[in-house]
Amino acid sequence: MPGDYSVILDFDGVIHSYASGWQRTTVIHDPPVDGMREAIAEIRKEYKVFVVSTRCYWPGGIEAIQVWLKEHDIEVDGVTGEKPHAVVTVDDRAICFDGKPETLLEKIRRFKTWNRVN
Repeated sequence: MPGDYSVILDFDGVIHSYASGWQRTTVIHDPPVDGMREAIAEIRKEYKVFVVSTRCYWPGGIEAIQVWLKEHDIEVDGVTGEKPHAVVTVDDRAICFDGKPETLLEKIRRFKTWNRVN
């Protein structure tokens, strides 16, 4: 049974491979990132897992993600556009703040998602 702590996972680019890029809010063609279903199952042994996505701000977005998750046999504790309280957020478009605001602009300029590094 998951504990009282939560983990936030971004949908596109973390769970959904997002290989085709943005299509529409309710169009989600690509498969999961390899191994993500198993990873989420392991994480859920210790944490509640919430999926967040900007898709959720648009009509049909939450439902489209829920259908996609079910089609790929991925169980989570919730899908939302809001950022719930969590111990950590996993996102492919984030920079971990290191306490040095003077380096942020350069990090932003050089940033690439994991699947666009090469």
